[in-house]
Amino acid sequence: MKLLAATIASLSLFASSSQADQTKTAPSSKPTLDDVRMVAPALEKYMQGPLGDLWKRPSLSFRDRSIVTLAALIARNQTIEMPTYFNLALDNGVKPSEISEIITHLAFYSGWSNAMSAVAFAKDVFAERKIGTDQLPAASGPLLPLDETAEAQRASRVEQQFGAAVPGIVQYTTDVLFRDLWLRPDLAPRDRSLVTVSALIASGQVAQIPYHLNRAMDNGLTQPQAAEVITHLAFYVGWPNAFSALPVAKDVFEKRPK
Repeated sequence: MKLLAATIASLSLFASSSQADQTKTAPSSKPTLDDVRMVAPALEKYMQGPLGDLWKRPSLSFRDRSIVTLAALIARNQTIEMPTYFNLALDNGVKPSEISEIITHLAFYSGWSNAMSAVAFAKDVFAERKIGTDQLPAASGPLLPLDETAEAQRASRVEQQFGAAVPGIVQYTTDVLFRDLWLRPDLAPRDRSLVTVSALIASGQVAQIPYHLNRAMDNGLTQPQAAEVITHLAFYVGWPNAFSALPVAKDVFEKRPK
């Protein structure tokens, strides 16, 4: 119950204001609940009603919802909410090492600048919580086992489609992404897929969703969980992005082996 209370409090902006919030000297400071009430009373109502209720829906754990939300914020470079949700993710069981890997992963799927923005805010949260580099993944080390057959099929398919036209990105995709980044052990394959799918939906990159949603489900994400990811993201990336993902996800669900 304490965790639930903390979650709803964070979502509803009941958390104590920082000094920057109180003085309002920084235009990027996070609005307080009073700020929201003064500008958009109906928004406050929805924050304390549907948004708070969303986090209590049983199809996704608090931890999963935190991962999905962080992925959306980083993918969209929405920095004003990052401190709240980095702290919430840590409270909900996401390890510092996993947050580190989420940021690193999204450098490739949402762009280097977005990852660097996330670093700037995560750094302060880590410092406040006395999280040191000893709790973070090493830059290099042993990797997870590679499914050689599946990777060979993926690489061959991409090479046939694009190898002659744009060989550089095809080579980087194989060497850096699928034979390195995706095999880093400090973020489980299911969670790495969860981050990727969330970022794609948040960015409106529907063409990439079928491959990565299938991969996510191969990595252990269930269909009800995948459906709930889209429901959750509607609140954080907007209904149009969520609805753009619906026909793609529905097609994936229908074509999966029963």
